[in-house]
Amino acid sequence: MLKKLIFAFLIFPTILMAQHTIKGTFSPAEDYPFAVLYKVTPTSTQYVANTQMDEKGNFQFDLDSSVTKGMYRLVYALPQEEFNFDIIYNAKEDISLTFNAETGVDFKSSVENTLMSSYTNSMSLISQSIGDFYNQQSQDSLALMEIFKTQKETQLEFEKAAEGTIVKDFIIANKPYVPEAYEDISTYITNIKKHFFDYVDFNNETLQSSNFLIDRVSNYVFGMASTNEDETTIYKRNIDEVVSAMEKAQPEIKSSLLEIIWQQMVDTNFDSVANYISDTYLIELAESLNDTELVNGLNQFKSLSIGNKAPEFDVFIDEDGIRTPISLYDLDVAKNYIVVFWSSTCSHCLMEIPQLQAYLKTLNNPDYKVIAIGLEDDAYLWESEIKKYPEFMHVLGLGKWENKIGNSYNVNATPTYFILDSEKKITAKPYDITALKKFLNN
Repeated sequence: MLKKLIFAFLIFPTILMAQHTIKGTFSPAEDYPFAVLYKVTPTSTQYVANTQMDEKGNFQFDLDSSVTKGMYRLVYALPQEEFNFDIIYNAKEDISLTFNAETGVDFKSSVENTLMSSYTNSMSLISQSIGDFYNQQSQDSLALMEIFKTQKETQLEFEKAAEGTIVKDFIIANKPYVPEAYEDISTYITNIKKHFFDYVDFNNETLQSSNFLIDRVSNYVFGMASTNEDETTIYKRNIDEVVSAMEKAQPEIKSSLLEIIWQQMVDTNFDSVANYISDTYLIELAESLNDTELVNGLNQFKSLSIGNKAPEFDVFIDEDGIRTPISLYDLDVAKNYIVVFWSSTCSHCLMEIPQLQAYLKTLNNPDYKVIAIGLEDDAYLWESEIKKYPEFMHVLGLGKWENKIGNSYNVNATPTYFILDSEKKITAKPYDITALKKFLNN
């Protein structure tokens, strides 16, 4: 993935003299203990340096001549894929900045980065003016054309100012659609969508080394909507159009971008759209790149999607004190089953499982039965802990993260929940106990 970073805190002796610095202040200081700098290329993320913030949130990276110009990424918290921002470094100037969670990053010095910020702010203000015009349902076409004229001139001015800089690639790629004559709002929106990728070169290495392509594609898929259609239909069509726009892109870039959109659909519980991406585009791309890990992951998610039958495993029924194994598929003791993967050594589980038990008691509904699968290294603590939950059906999953049942359900954290109907089809995959309660309450 383009945004995938690899932490490698290796400190090498500094032989070359420092040439430039990247420094700044994070606030509030107590929220940001460290900063890590990486150089990003289309194919790799290379560790450069890490530093601790001082008590005032200040940091500084000293860059020697081995740190060449290009795109860099500053990571300031975990998870690293979420808490980061891009920095343009031209190897000619120092960079200073401030950052806080509400306003984001503000570059105080650096021609390249301040130019990018100024461009983004200027174009956003013009876009806001266009939106205000249409929202007011004004019929003053001359006023609208004056705004469009300003938009066109502003774009040209920034392109000229960015001549010979790295930032020009971003300014060109972000060039907006500007009508030559008055357009009503419906026509204007249609044309914005039609020309959204006109100036985006998916093979541009600077764009590939930043968050730009990811953001651009995500904005199209999730932002180009219609009030007359359901979200699933909109997302599928937008994905088709994104793939069409990427027709000349390298297969690795297509795969990376589609994998990110796939993950976003997974995270927002649009399983059908995620599987549409897999079946229509991503599996074929991954196979052509010999990315068997991705292919296996996509197929496994598909098998665990809502509406599919859950993977089979044996549960145990107590009959006259004898525990008798029975296939999940043959189990017929409730209308719905809550399958929870947990562990007796997981502190979070030891908080949530009692909540699950207490909540089901308040429901007092025999339609729900819990199958608790303990992913354990050994049975000692598990055997003691399950005595607290006699109404649950317990399954011991030795081997913990290498357990066959856990692997078949793609479990990589505990607790993990699945809700099945009487036919053992997956009806929900609640993220946590709160989401589970919300689902059952509805």
